[in-house]
Amino acid sequence: MKNLLVLVADYPNNHGNVSLMYVHTRNLYYIKNNLNVTVLNFAAETGYIKDGIKVITKKEYDNEKAKYDCLILHAANLRNHYSFLKREGNKFDSFIFFYHGHEVMKINKDYCPPYNYKKVNKINYFIQNVYDYLKLKIWKKYLISVVGKSEFVFVSNWMKEIFLENTKINPSLLNEKMHITYNNVGLEFENLKYDDSKIKHFDFVTIRANIDGSKYCIDIVNRLAKNTPGSKFLVVGKGEFFNHFEKVDNLIWLNETLSHDEIIEVLNDAKFALMPTRIDAQGLMMCEMAAFGIPIITSDIPVCHEVFDDFINAFYISNDDELASLERFLNFDLKYIKDTRFYIENTVKKEIDIIMNSNSSRRMGKEC
Repeated sequence: MKNLLVLVADYPNNHGNVSLMYVHTRNLYYIKNNLNVTVLNFAAETGYIKDGIKVITKKEYDNEKAKYDCLILHAANLRNHYSFLKREGNKFDSFIFFYHGHEVMKINKDYCPPYNYKKVNKINYFIQNVYDYLKLKIWKKYLISVVGKSEFVFVSNWMKEIFLENTKINPSLLNEKMHITYNNVGLEFENLKYDDSKIKHFDFVTIRANIDGSKYCIDIVNRLAKNTPGSKFLVVGKGEFFNHFEKVDNLIWLNETLSHDEIIEVLNDAKFALMPTRIDAQGLMMCEMAAFGIPIITSDIPVCHEVFDDFINAFYISNDDELASLERFLNFDLKYIKDTRFYIENTVKKEIDIIMNSNSSRRMGKEC
């Protein structure tokens, strides 16, 4: 049995925190497949058990005598993960780096500009640029030094291309060490199916945890509602966007976050999920909606085509069309079919293969 140590900046706990739930879902599947998982949560003040998985603090790690075969790093940052690697990396036979987004992105360049009411000052903008430059330079040097015992997992091909572009690592150096494994959807979205027979109170629903991020396009949703006055729109998500922009009359906003069960209830009350985006590494919530079976409308950008082109009920809109209306979608003859591509059996199972073969990756490059 392989012993895995998983490094995370935060982790779900038993008191309501659900940060990085996608990592916990993976870990639960790992232990079901005879892998021994311990999580080092850099944000934790005390250790705990979460659904049978041991979660420890950095201090507890320093005091224990456990031996681990493989180190898994999710969304690695300099302060936690890199510092740990420099101190402890030589104790591990193999590394697996998971890339989810910001950790290899140039924030001011790669992300879309924030709404005016969220703009940072010039000093913070400059500091972000300096940090990103140093971050990428440090990671490039380190990753090249440990490429012989490392695997690199990306949640989309788009994410992989951003990694290569920003780190400037020669792709030939990594050879077959780069892998695409999409985040899996929550089990609720696997086990339940969209009820197309239910009477719908909304034509289009948009669900976001934070509506203030410009990447989530609440301004576009509001504009589409204005251009489709005969339809009813629902936006769910916390934030202050509508304190700064006038909400159209046919759009209802719920300033709250929802559990998975509540999301399913809301989805069953709408004809379409409307989820435009300006940028995304994968779009996990959109994948969950599509897997659930509700027709989804998203943006005509490369990462969305990569992820959703094979879904029978996925449709695209232009983010830039100021006059676009959604009325045409209401006349579509739809087939409500669940898609299994992002089920855990088809995503995390590939990760287990990578983990089981990770020791053999020491065939090339330097080691720490």
